[in-house]
Amino acid sequence: MFRKENQREGRKSGYIFTVKTHTKKGIMSVILGVISIFSIVAAIYLTYKNKGSAIPEYGAAVLLAMLFSLIGMVLGVVSRVEKDQYYFFPNLGIFLNFMGLAMVSMILYAGV
Repeated sequence: MFRKENQREGRKSGYIFTVKTHTKKGIMSVILGVISIFSIVAAIYLTYKNKGSAIPEYGAAVLLAMLFSLIGMVLGVVSRVEKDQYYFFPNLGIFLNFMGLAMVSMILYAGV
């Protein structure tokens, strides 16, 4: 019913249906990555605007962002291992969460 014939080549070409879907864990991984990067960038910007003196709330926000990145990384890896799924969101989530963890690592390295 969903096939169309190609008359020129003498063979049937049709639509290919798939059961692949985007994983909810992969999408959640991307959301957590975006939240963590936004929080880290906001804390860095507000500290810069405050002439380099960070208040404890900024540190708590970065710590929470680090936890979000760790959870997002786990969700991304778990959803990447699943079979017959689209891998765009898990790959993007792993990348964003890795960038968030790298940013926290750079902040900690600069503070030492």
